[in-house]
Amino acid sequence: MRILKVTEEAGEVAQAWIGVVGQNPRKGVTHTEREVADELADVAFTALVAIQSLGFDVDEVLATCVAKVLRRLETEPTL
Repeated sequence: MRILKVTEEAGEVAQAWIGVVGQNPRKGVTHTEREVADELADVAFTALVAIQSLGFDVDEVLATCVAKVLRRLETEPTL
């Protein structure tokens, strides 16, 4: 199962963002926003693999999620 791998990848996003904003004074700016975007893509891809590893159809799960988000947008347009 790839469930915990999603969390690992999310941690890499956080590290990259810390590097973009230079939050660590010792290291300063170490990453670009493009690197953050690349890490976010890793999270998305890893999540898809995790969904599949649980035995679900990725297309069906994504379609359900998209429908849920669209319903929210109809009632909460500030998302």
